[in-house]
Amino acid sequence: MNSGTGTYFDGVTSARHEAVVELTPAALKISGPDGHLWGEWPYNEIEELAAPDSMLRLGRLGSPTLERLEIRDPAFAKEIDALAIHVDRTGLLQRRQRMRVIGWTFAATASLVLVAWFGLPAIAARLAPILPATVERRLGDVVDLQLRGMFDTGKDGAPFECGTAGAETAGRAALDKLMHRLEAAATLPIPLRTSVARRDEANAIALPGGRIYVFRGLIDKADNADQIAGAIAHEIGHVANRDGTKAMLEGAGLSFLFGMLLGDFVGGGAVVLAAKNVLQSSYSREAEAAADTYGTELMNRASGDGRALGVILEKTGGATEPGMTILMDHPETKARIASINRLAAARPSVPFLEASEWAALKQICAGS
Repeated sequence: MNSGTGTYFDGVTSARHEAVVELTPAALKISGPDGHLWGEWPYNEIEELAAPDSMLRLGRLGSPTLERLEIRDPAFAKEIDALAIHVDRTGLLQRRQRMRVIGWTFAATASLVLVAWFGLPAIAARLAPILPATVERRLGDVVDLQLRGMFDTGKDGAPFECGTAGAETAGRAALDKLMHRLEAAATLPIPLRTSVARRDEANAIALPGGRIYVFRGLIDKADNADQIAGAIAHEIGHVANRDGTKAMLEGAGLSFLFGMLLGDFVGGGAVVLAAKNVLQSSYSREAEAAADTYGTELMNRASGDGRALGVILEKTGGATEPGMTILMDHPETKARIASINRLAAARPSVPFLEASEWAALKQICAGS
């Protein structure tokens, strides 16, 4: 069917014009009953306008007027549908567009996953060492707020940090003595802030910017001060290697990327989510091994017992920060201990604390 009839509106007046419509190879021609040509619309400039199902209403893309053409013959409308690319009475175009959108969505998601898996760790590793100390400390403060929100329940009315009550000050002094010896051997460019948290988990955690928490449960598990010093030396390794900062930068970037995918183009909440990521996920085996190496060598430089880190790891089942409930499998713990023992200096060590000082440290969370 190469021709048919329709109703034409010129877009200037409201008059209805009965028209003869001819389908040529290149365009749709609209003429009056007398053969006068009213319009010639190339097929790629024809668009479908809203209309009842029984009618095909057409307009011209970019037309300065509101001219339109109405076709009521279903067979003729089908012929126009086959020629005009912007007319889709069958829904085929919509289905193709929908599949295209789905395809691009999968491609975008896959690219984000690849960036998150390979790109973000590399970017974070390069960015963390050049991050100013003031910025790193602020990031640590954000993580600190998250940590206190998660663990400082205050149910028993006691402060989250131990060492402030009258009966605890001797324990705080013992911890300060231990830390002074480790810091002197570490010679880090940033000061360390170490506290004992009133928590029963046998663990410790290092935050970006040099904030270290030792949990009461870890002190309860330890047999001597060198074991606590070994655990803290391991945490100092994470500070020196900026593992917490890398994890936060990576988490912030991941939150931002997938926030964009879901429509959050400003990345709102990325830093908060990254802080939670630091607290709720474990470091890689490579990061833990590097912290073990640093901690053991730091104990050697401080004239402490380098093997003490391996002992406390064995006593806690290899528990590692930041995830508070994560336990490494037993063979992995054995391998870590063997590596620590190989690095430990084969010479007499000097205890970090006297017996009375160690007894005071054991009571650092005793309360008033």
